[in-house]
Amino acid sequence: MIDVLVVDDDVRVAGVNAAYVAKVAGFRVAGQAHSGAEALRMAEELAVDLVLLDHYLPDHTGLDVVRALREGGHQTDVIMVTAARDVATVQAAMRHGALQYLVKPFTFTGLRAKLEAYAGLRRTLDGGGEAEQAEVDRIFGALSATPEPELPKGHSAGTADLVRRAMMTADGPLSAQELADRTGLSRQTAQRYLKLLERAGRVRLTLKYGDTGRPEHRYEWARSSLSGD
Repeated sequence: MIDVLVVDDDVRVAGVNAAYVAKVAGFRVAGQAHSGAEALRMAEELAVDLVLLDHYLPDHTGLDVVRALREGGHQTDVIMVTAARDVATVQAAMRHGALQYLVKPFTFTGLRAKLEAYAGLRRTLDGGGEAEQAEVDRIFGALSATPEPELPKGHSAGTADLVRRAMMTADGPLSAQELADRTGLSRQTAQRYLKLLERAGRVRLTLKYGDTGRPEHRYEWARSSLSGD
């Protein structure tokens, strides 16, 4: 599990963000803080993996908190979650080691995309070893994932999530029938959601040619975006 500290001066907003985090598989909320001092103390006590950090805090800025964490030797990852939109703040956050910057207001889908991309980045880095250029590019582009579009009419969010998770955890490309077997969906339904994910750039389509007949369509999660990711 990835332990997350949610930091926001607004107690209500912090609660909403914490509820969002708790809905994403593989993440749990370790605590909530409402000031910079409280955030630093809890980061120290709880040894969290990730801080979702607001910039506008009553005693310090979010950048002050990131700077203090780094000066204290803490390698806790940080994603800024704030209404601060000025380029100077965004640039400073990047230079101080924030992995990503999510501008308020945002939806659950937007935050989930960032968290899943972060989880994918951790999996890649935990693998260790040496990296070829393609792998380096993938690591540096890890958190560039964009939220999935709103589902068209007739599509279920629950089914989309089921398909998405099955594709993210697959060892390789799947056909619509293989996805259907994994999820319990009909082949037609699996195909429909695969097409949706393909249009959104979340899966890649490849063709597998056999000795005879039409090529088989196979789909693989677009791991270059690390949207899970």
